[in-house]
Amino acid sequence: MFRPKVPTMPQPTGLVSPLTAPVEPTGVVPAARAQPTPVPAGRLAGRFTPGAALAVVGAGTAAVLVVGVVLVSMLLAVAVTAASVAVCAVVTRSVLHHQR
Repeated sequence: MFRPKVPTMPQPTGLVSPLTAPVEPTGVVPAARAQPTPVPAGRLAGRFTPGAALAVVGAGTAAVLVVGVVLVSMLLAVAVTAASVAVCAVVTRSVLHHQR
């Protein structure tokens, strides 16, 4: 009941065609390099509307706040763990010291 059943496949499934002739490698011919398209001087900087700039600043601020909250919570978790380990060490030390 608990033994795995390994399927047996006496013949392959699907169409199988035998290899009739060896395949010879062909040479690779490099293509001509494409020249970059020049960008007009007036279009180098993106045009931001005040609303778009405000949205970008808001999104950046939200991202920084979220990352900050995550890092602070991780630091707090480490501090709580360290404090609990320290308390356990003090209790263990006092129990072992009073047994002698």
